[in-house]
Amino acid sequence: MSGTEDGAVSFPAFHERASEMGPGDLARVRLAEVTRDFIRGSMVSTSDSADILAAAGLVEEALARVARDGAPGNVAAADSHFTDRSPFYGTMNPLSMPMQLGRDDAFGEHGLIMGRAVFTEPHEGPPGHVHGGFIASAFDEVLGMSQSLTGRPGMTGRLTVTYRAPTPLHTEIVFRGWVDRVEGRKIHTKGTSHHGDVLCSEAEGLFLSFPPEMIDRLRKGRDVSGTRDERG
Repeated sequence: MSGTEDGAVSFPAFHERASEMGPGDLARVRLAEVTRDFIRGSMVSTSDSADILAAAGLVEEALARVARDGAPGNVAAADSHFTDRSPFYGTMNPLSMPMQLGRDDAFGEHGLIMGRAVFTEPHEGPPGHVHGGFIASAFDEVLGMSQSLTGRPGMTGRLTVTYRAPTPLHTEIVFRGWVDRVEGRKIHTKGTSHHGDVLCSEAEGLFLSFPPEMIDRLRKGRDVSGTRDERG
């Protein structure tokens, strides 16, 4: 990590996983996959109340299993690398689609990030279409990865989304994000989302690169939050 003349920070993008997954990681990926399927299945189910209550009992049993103490050195998915726990493309996070992400280095000075996602019933707002809040969140993720390509990533200062057309469920939505310009600590980004040739929405994001001590403060705040695990 190093500083620059304008006070910004340069360090490797935290969106890149540096090591291979181990057996424990892969088990968590599988758990996230089936949980993701269950979340959707529970919403579209037309089973009778007895079956639904029986399923709830099985979920309670599963929760008891994942609450058990594990092997020394095991790391919870919530404490894993950002690429694993991201709420949009983290394969260990059952809330993610997960979005499939790619990079085009031939675009502009810093490259372009492309995200492909299929939203389902848990993301529904207008009938048959995606809730606008999920679209805005997806842009925050894609533009956030885009601004990290500068090597001086920061946090979202402002995000503006313009909705051009309803975004359908069960259809591949392609998000694109890129760096428009950099002004000192300010990283300006832009993005679009499409299904096929239809422009669904556009976004502009302002990110502010931060000083090294900010990273330590964020980590300390995460450590003392006490919201994930009473064991610390």
